[in-house]
Order: sequence, then C-alpha cells, then structure tokens
Amino acid sequence: MNWKFWQKENKDIKPKKKKSKSREWVDAILFAVIAATIIRVFFIEAYTIPTGSMERSLLVGDFLFVSKVNYGPRVPMTPVAFPFAHHTMPITGTKAYWDGVQWKYRRLPGLSDIKRNDVVVFNYPQGDTVALEAQDADYYKMVRNEGWETINKRYTIVSRPVDKRENYIKRCIGIAGDTISMKNGLVSVNGRPEKLKNTGNFTYEVTFKTPNVNFGIFQEMGFSMREGDPEISQLSATSYSFTGSEIMMDDVKKLDFVQSVKELTQPEGYQERDIFPFDPKKNWNVDNFGPIVIPKKGMTVQLDSASMPFYERSIRIYEGNKLEKSGNGWLINGKPATSYTFKMDYYWMMGDNRHNSLDSRYWGFVPEDHIVGKALFIWMSYDTNGSFFSKIRWNRLLKGIN
Repeated sequence: MNWKFWQKENKDIKPKKKKSKSREWVDAILFAVIAATIIRVFFIEAYTIPTGSMERSLLVGDFLFVSKVNYGPRVPMTPVAFPFAHHTMPITGTKAYWDGVQWKYRRLPGLSDIKRNDVVVFNYPQGDTVALEAQDADYYKMVRNEGWETINKRYTIVSRPVDKRENYIKRCIGIAGDTISMKNGLVSVNGRPEKLKNTGNFTYEVTFKTPNVNFGIFQEMGFSMREGDPEISQLSATSYSFTGSEIMMDDVKKLDFVQSVKELTQPEGYQERDIFPFDPKKNWNVDNFGPIVIPKKGMTVQLDSASMPFYERSIRIYEGNKLEKSGNGWLINGKPATSYTFKMDYYWMMGDNRHNSLDSRYWGFVPEDHIVGKALFIWMSYDTNGSFFSKIRWNRLLKGIN
C-alpha cells in the first residue's frame, strides 16, 4: 500500500542506484571497524596476560576485559593510528601510528577514582624511549649498566607517545599523596602494614629433615615444576627456594618431613642498583626501601638534592618541563625555581608475584595520563603447557578480578 498517496508522483526523479555487493561489504566492514574502535577506546577492551608478574592472582594466558568507564575513558592522545594495532604493525613491524598530530591529555568523567588494591592497566612509564632491537629490555636500565654512547650506537632508538607505550597490568598499592615503604618484603602504606593478597606469590626458603623428598607431592599442591619457569629450586642439600602463596606455604609447613619455612628476602641495608630512585646514597633493595611520598596534584615539593632523585623525571618527562641544573639551584622552563607544584596525580603499582615483577620499585611513579583502565574479569584462560583436554582453564572463565 502506498502510504504517501497524497503526494504526486514525480516521474523526473530517478530511483536510487542499488549498491553493489562489494560496496555493501566495504560499508559493513567500515562500520564494524569504527564501532569496534569506539568500544575499545571509550568502553571496554580485551587484554592478555603475557608474564607471570601477577601470579597467582592472574596467570599467563588469562584473557581479560578492561573497563575504560570506571576511571573515565582517556581521549586518544595519538589520534592517527592503524585500527587494532598498538604501536607496531603485526606483519611489517613498522610503526602503527603517526605522531605528527598529538592531542593534550584529557579524560572523560568516570565512575570512580583509582583505589588502593585495584588491578590497573596502564602504559609503561619508562616506555617513552625504546631500543627497537631489544624492546623487552628497559632502555634506561641498559644505559645505567652500559652507558649512553654504547646503547645508542648498538641499537635503533625511538621515542613513543604516552598512549603508544607498552601496556602493563599491576595492583595499585598507593594512590596520590600516600607514603610508601617496604621492610623485609612487607609493604606499608602511610605507616600501616599491608599484607600481600592471599593469591599473590612470595619467595620462601624451605628446609627439609632429609634430602630424600618426593617432589611430586608439591606438584599436586599446585607448584609448577615446568622447565624454564620452576617454582622450586635447590639452594643446598636440604634447602629449597619455593615461590608460592601464603596459603600454599601453610600447607607445606604441615608436611611431616618439613623442618622449617621462612620468607626469603634481601637483607636490610643491601643496595640494589636498579631500585628507584637509583640514588647511590640509599641502600635500598626490592624488599627494603622508603619512605617515598607519591606526588599528588597541587602538592608542592622543594627542589633540592634530597627530593630531586624522586621527582626529577616526573617534572621533566611526565609533566613536560625543561629542567636544568644551574649552580646550586634549578631552572624550570628557563626560570629559577626553588619548588615545584605537581599538575597530575601519580600512583605506585606493584605485581602480586613480588619477586618476579618489573614494577614501581624499578621505575617509580605512574602518572594519571598513563592510566588505561580497570581490569574487570577473565573471559578466557588458556594454558599452553596443558594437555589437549586441559588447555582451557575452565575454573577461571568469567572469574572476577580482586
């Protein structure tokens, strides 16, 4: 039936030309790409766990959904980029973005602020400079160990904008304004000790009453003995290093052939060169450091020899100021300065696998403009070392992240 019977038919108007099949496919693909990009940028994105730094909270092979809405979606800072590629094209290995256009950091309103113990995805803060032939290595650590000239002659060095740096996932231990310290492997936040999550891993020294031990029992308890990544290694004839959760180690203590179980930590006063803030005057290590005050928006610090090892990178790199030493003082953007007021909030991130995690202990603060989103739940978990019928970890599907 013609519902527009009152309108006169205009025979001069030509009917619209029907789209070809190829044109329909192009339109459908274009719509799908645009829709998927909007969802990934502003709502939710899939993410995979590539390393064991969050075990046993998150396992290698876990596939997560990360919410951009919780903390507020970050408006793309590098808007001209190839869809679904992060910083490198998958086949050609070339750059997947054009940094000729850079937008200022902006974030839309979110549902909440970052809270302590949230599991957060963020861009790696020290990923601003990368050696292309050794992208898994930290450029700044390489420079500290081998010297700037050696590294820059040996590798092709590139810089990356904030939103094109590697994605990391860690637990937020401290928020802006908190004071962080660690003693004998136990973190304290604002002077209050914070135990490691029950799902987190720590290293223990286990001493047996006899050297003749059946290690099959430990595999049944959940310890990995796979080659290349064992969670049990020998220290002496009757002593072994175990990497496991507190709950697992409580079960180990109950075994009648176990003599003792104690946490294995670096001694207080022992200095590790690669621990933030890389100050030779501080005898800090992975288990003993601090106190460190995390910068907060509006917080003012004095610029002196005590504060600059902590905050120099934040002032210069993260907040984009020209910082120079001038005599006994400092110049910020060419002007003498005795203090600095921060423009962003910062966070302290650490892995739940405390002795196998590249985290804030090694590179310091995470600026708010590096925050990607909050990890929500595991939608798939795949164990490459499992047998044919057990490659999928069924008990982890649709599991929430705490």
